[in-house]
Order: sequence, then C-alpha cells, then structure tokens
Amino acid sequence: MRYCLFVGVFGFMTMSAAWAVDSSPLSHPVDGQTSAQVSTQTRQRLAQHQAEVKRLEQDVATQESDSKRASERLQQQDQAIADLQKQLDALHAKPPVKQH
Repeated sequence: MRYCLFVGVFGFMTMSAAWAVDSSPLSHPVDGQTSAQVSTQTRQRLAQHQAEVKRLEQDVATQESDSKRASERLQQQDQAIADLQKQLDALHAKPPVKQH
C-alpha cells in the first residue's frame, strides 16, 4: 500500500515537472503576452504543483503513521489473546476439583 502511494506521488511529481518545462505550449508567448508573463505563469504553476506534491507527501506520511499505530494495536491485541489462550489452556489442564 505504501509503495503504491509513493509511486503515485513520485509519478505526480514527475508529471508536474514535465508539464511545467518550457516545451509546453503555454510556455511560449501567446498573443499579447510577454516572455516575462509566461515565465511568471510557469513559476506559479510550478509552485502550485510543488504545493500539491507536498500535501500528497504529508497525506502519505499521515497514512503511514496511522498504519503503524494500527499495526501496533493489533500486535498488542494478539499478545492479549495469546495470554488469555495460555490461561485457558492452563485451566483446562488442571484436574477437576472434587467437591463434597
């Protein structure tokens, strides 16, 4: 699961960088636009994509943290179940007490 998220974030970062390079159609001046305006727009798009990547990375980190906590809780529950099973086995192993 974490691997898929990492691959997704990496793919998004790669696509964002590729989209923002000078070869994109919007990187060339359009009627009435100067190179400075296009450059500013490109930087703005890049900043937006970088912010989105950062948000996605934070989401992945949060999910990994939640997953780790859930795994720890499951391990604790597994240990509690094992302890209870040992107690139950010990009770079954004792001979029955005779009552008069």
